[in-house]
Amino acid sequence: MDSIKAVRIDKWLWVARFFKTRSLASAAIDAGHVHLNKERIKPARTVKLGDQLRIHTEQGEFEVVVIGISEQRGPATAARLLYSESLASQQKRQYEREARQLAPRFEHPSGEGRPSKKWRRQLHEFERKNNGEI
Repeated sequence: MDSIKAVRIDKWLWVARFFKTRSLASAAIDAGHVHLNKERIKPARTVKLGDQLRIHTEQGEFEVVVIGISEQRGPATAARLLYSESLASQQKRQYEREARQLAPRFEHPSGEGRPSKKWRRQLHEFERKNNGEI
């Protein structure tokens, strides 16, 4: 891990287990979901020790500092040793997770077709409550 000085950012994100595949990591970088030292980057950019990354994934937004570099993907415990996440980032993700869990959800029971009378009443009730709060 110490003999390597730099590695491509898409490979590092895959090794650090932020994304399942390198192609998903490259797509996220191209979409602007990854910033290196507050700059938008390309997948071929190299990451070095001490670089600051802001990574937006399905699990939330991570603000990490690179403390290790590897070219081989290993277990999750080894992947966590490659970066250190700031406390503020951890708290922000926890707050967003709790907010998503507490947010009201309204889903159609079957997911298809016209709403039933009961479902329509629930929908109107839901809309009436939310329009009053806005």
